[in-house]
Amino acid sequence: MPTLTVGDVSKEFAEGTRLVLALEALGIDIGHRCGGKARCTTCRVTFEAGEPDAATRAEAEKLIDKGLAGEARLSCQIVLDRDMTVAPVMTKQSEGWTDTGPAPAAEIEPEPEWTTLAAVSGD
Repeated sequence: MPTLTVGDVSKEFAEGTRLVLALEALGIDIGHRCGGKARCTTCRVTFEAGEPDAATRAEAEKLIDKGLAGEARLSCQIVLDRDMTVAPVMTKQSEGWTDTGPAPAAEIEPEPEWTTLAAVSGD
């Protein structure tokens, strides 16, 4: 089972767990203002270790569109398939929100079309 680490907190999760949901299970109020559908970029994380090469087309296109490719990833579009160490970028506390947004589904939305950031950007 993959381990997710944020700061000094680590926990094992079932393989295939959405990163955004694992972060919430760790008690982190990560943003997901669009409900985890790769539309808003509020669920951004930076990777310290374990960043996957694979990306959904929705994530890759949104990161490229917002100029965030190579700087952050969308936790709503990543599943735990290895040990990962991440830092959340936008949380309820850091942004002053009253809530984090609609609850993300257990499965990635929209239906994932797997690719890489490089493939979508043409690099």
